[in-house]
Amino acid sequence: MTSRAAFESDYDVPRGTMAKLDLYATLLVDWQARMNLVGPSTLTDIWGRHFADSAQLLPLAQDVAGPWLDIGAGGGFPGIVLALLGSGPVHLVDSIAKKCRFLEAVVSELELSDRVFVHNTRIESLPRFEAGIITARACANLAQLFDWGLRFATPATRWLLLKGAMADEEVGNARARFTFKAERVASRTDPRGRIIVASAVKRRKA
Repeated sequence: MTSRAAFESDYDVPRGTMAKLDLYATLLVDWQARMNLVGPSTLTDIWGRHFADSAQLLPLAQDVAGPWLDIGAGGGFPGIVLALLGSGPVHLVDSIAKKCRFLEAVVSELELSDRVFVHNTRIESLPRFEAGIITARACANLAQLFDWGLRFATPATRWLLLKGAMADEEVGNARARFTFKAERVASRTDPRGRIIVASAVKRRKA
């Protein structure tokens, strides 16, 4: 479990940004009572399971330019947290309308409309743009994420994909359909978790 104070210290977060994260936490709990945004048991550790889990991606992207694409944004993790910590622009994509209403409410309340854009659509229908970073959390297996995100990727795109205990198996399965470079970075919030840092993703020729 990560406390608010530990998060603030670990990520050197300014007071104003912490106030916005406090509001985000309040909105998450309020809306969770009406819809399933995150696992109910995780609400007792919002600062660790959601905020720190998202924020740990930031150091892995410091040298990459261009917009972020967050596939299956759900409750806004990791995209909104990353935007609050200075990343942007961030495009949040989710096909479920009620989740997008939540995301739009958070973007409005946190005054992020200048750098966070909510797309209520399937990723297959989103107009193409070139993404510098592609992220996803608890959304789909690695091969499926590559399949969805590849048309937004360039040779310089970095994929930062939060994965659990099956990360190695997912990498192995994805290599049957794609060629790519991949580094497995230990999660700071889940002892079983890994962050798949992928690049140079290409579909294998038939």
